[in-house]
Amino acid sequence: MNIRLLFVLVFFYLSHLVTAQEITQTVRGKITDTDSGYPLIGATCILLNDAEKTLGAVADLDGNFKIENVPVGRHTFKISSVGYKEAILNNIEVTSAKEVILNIPLEESAVNLEEIVISATRDGEASNEMATVSARTFSIEETNRYPGSRGEPSRMASNFAGVQGGDDSRNDIVIRGNSPQGVLWQLEGINIPNPNHFNIPGTTGGSVSILNNKVLSNSDFYTGAFPAQFGNSTAGVFDLNLRNGNNQTHEFSGQFGILGMEAFAEGPLNENKKSSYLFSYRYATLGIFTALGVDIGTSAVNKYQDLSFKLNFNVGKNATLSVFGIGGISSSDMEISKQEEPERNIYGDNDRDQYFKSNMGVAGISLKKSFNKNTFLKATLAFSHEEVEADHDFIYRHVDSDSKYVLDSLTPMLHYNFNQQKLSASIFFDRKLSKKVVLNTGINTDYYFFNFLDSIKNLTESSPDYYKWRLRWNTDGENAVLMQPFVQAKFKITPTFNIVAGIHAQYFSLNDEFRAFEPRLGMQWELPNRQSLSLGVGTHSQIIAPYLYFFSNQNDANGQPLPYNKDVKFIKSDHYVLSYTKMLSDNLKLKLETYYQRLYDVPVETTPSSFSLLNAGSGFSRFFPDSLENSGTGRNYGFEITLEKFFSNNYLFLITTSLYDAKYKGSDDVLRDTDFNGNFIVNTLFNKEFILKKNKRISTGAKVTWSGGKRYGPVDLAASELEREVIYEDDTYNSEQFRDYFRTDIRFAYTVNRPKVTHQMAIDFVNIFGNENILSLTYAPDEFDPSNSPIREEYQLGFLPIFFYRIDF
Repeated sequence: MNIRLLFVLVFFYLSHLVTAQEITQTVRGKITDTDSGYPLIGATCILLNDAEKTLGAVADLDGNFKIENVPVGRHTFKISSVGYKEAILNNIEVTSAKEVILNIPLEESAVNLEEIVISATRDGEASNEMATVSARTFSIEETNRYPGSRGEPSRMASNFAGVQGGDDSRNDIVIRGNSPQGVLWQLEGINIPNPNHFNIPGTTGGSVSILNNKVLSNSDFYTGAFPAQFGNSTAGVFDLNLRNGNNQTHEFSGQFGILGMEAFAEGPLNENKKSSYLFSYRYATLGIFTALGVDIGTSAVNKYQDLSFKLNFNVGKNATLSVFGIGGISSSDMEISKQEEPERNIYGDNDRDQYFKSNMGVAGISLKKSFNKNTFLKATLAFSHEEVEADHDFIYRHVDSDSKYVLDSLTPMLHYNFNQQKLSASIFFDRKLSKKVVLNTGINTDYYFFNFLDSIKNLTESSPDYYKWRLRWNTDGENAVLMQPFVQAKFKITPTFNIVAGIHAQYFSLNDEFRAFEPRLGMQWELPNRQSLSLGVGTHSQIIAPYLYFFSNQNDANGQPLPYNKDVKFIKSDHYVLSYTKMLSDNLKLKLETYYQRLYDVPVETTPSSFSLLNAGSGFSRFFPDSLENSGTGRNYGFEITLEKFFSNNYLFLITTSLYDAKYKGSDDVLRDTDFNGNFIVNTLFNKEFILKKNKRISTGAKVTWSGGKRYGPVDLAASELEREVIYEDDTYNSEQFRDYFRTDIRFAYTVNRPKVTHQMAIDFVNIFGNENILSLTYAPDEFDPSNSPIREEYQLGFLPIFFYRIDF
């Protein structure tokens, strides 16, 4: 069925569901102390923007509040408690199908009661009070509103200043010109593997996120100089949390769309004990795009499925125990040998059949305990697994008299299975020493189990090893431990001036490196006229992708690999960030931020070359560097402007501009642009809602992205023909740049509230003008006309419609 016709039919159906009666819903939640998680008895939550009613509630002995008969729509709530800074929650969406549950932390004022100056928490501020710069929180409601985000945190984050997506085919995150491999993913305080489908070893992104935004609570995103509790990252941090299920009412959702079918459920396990469950499952095949005639860059058969869950139990006074997990599996079969004519394939090589599988999972248990108003403990234990497997069969074929491909034979040429498990433990202790001093301390420990197997067949006829298999990895039973203790404190010097100081340490047993002192420092000044000035500095370090420690280009007498990168040390980075913020009005914020980042001890090849790991971490290919040493360097600096109008009066906008420069030196000591140095990024995003009747609305939005093109250089044609892939001339690597990237996305959503049921239909038109943005150069000989150049430009995704229909009940 034509997708436009489908959209019209569903729209017509939903338009007849509206009733004239006023529909209301319950808003409830818990108000606690930010540091200790202790309930704030007597705190108030008041609905601000309903002129017809005065609605509010007072927190009980457990900090719980409940407001009934709140009209559906978007509302603003004010939360306050004596001796605490008040919080303003804007744009809280209330629907007919599900109760709204708000868990609200308030920060204790550092001054005496009679000196308190009202200070409200605003949209976008990071929930972690130890963060002073380059940090913001994002809500799940935001991921649903941003055009082209597909409900994914990483694609949504590409709208923020200093952040850019790797390319259209993946959700890699490039932060301030850094490699995506410098991004850390955390879930419930635990460092987790790459949470994406179709991921490649050594990357932090993929084609589709495994994370389902329906089970996430508000989470924080950091782009530099992050607090001491975060380590093993040089670029940025996603600090994600799963929300608790509704512990009083069973609620369900179903969704169907181009990106798959989803089922979602939450509710009480035991109402008397206030325990709850939360569960989501998704299944998808990208074959739907092919059936609709939509170009996604390949005709491969791609399938994936994932699930998320959380069980939450009360286990004592102000203590909860949670069991949580996420996981996903994906597969892609690219059978090039069945093609009779050349077809576009941006995900792999065009001279082989490729069978690819990936899976990952994390399961854990977490205990949270508030001992009193000053003391909080969180302890988490988790086990994670990630595996990537691939088989390649080389194609021998010819072109017949009808200019069609004819298959001659297939020969296996590559097999690898990279399997990695990890046992993780995290302890976080928060102690409020006084109204003016808060202390955090803890330790994160990861125990790795490695099993990497890779073998390749030599198909170079001139080689003496022609048609012989060679092992490149054979790592079975190897293990290592990564330990990261930290301590940090916030000093509230005056009501308008704070200092955050901390120390992070890091030890990795595989290379036996110990970094005992990684200082972090942040300062924050609240200035007159709703202005603030912030500073953040810190030293950060990161291990390299684990599989690189075991790579070998040489085998011993028994044919076993001889790993020679086990002694490679951490990549290190110093961050310096200065930030200025001005609230131009209650809902309009201007933010200016400038930064400098120095990278050193970067792994590069021992033989002089342009190679650097600062260029790794994106795309669908692994890296195979020769012997590595920590002699490379890099530096990034830039300036960012954010003008953000938070959602009010039924609209919002976000305009960000980033000017930056990212360069590096390989072992040849030549200063070059990194692969990710586009020099500028401009994002403009707008969203507007129209209230059609009391219980239905239409939301429209648009996003425009303009950025500098990727870097590349002249191709070494002879080497490319030998390796059957693009090989760039080393001396002139990254000396040229593709034309600028430009893309426009628009979004339409239609929502209807009925008693106890909410319907929503939405469609995103990604790259609506079909701009041909260059992805890369590929090696693709023209077998119909060998005189043509074998090097061609490969383009990113063209026009892409993404539709879904969801029902909540």
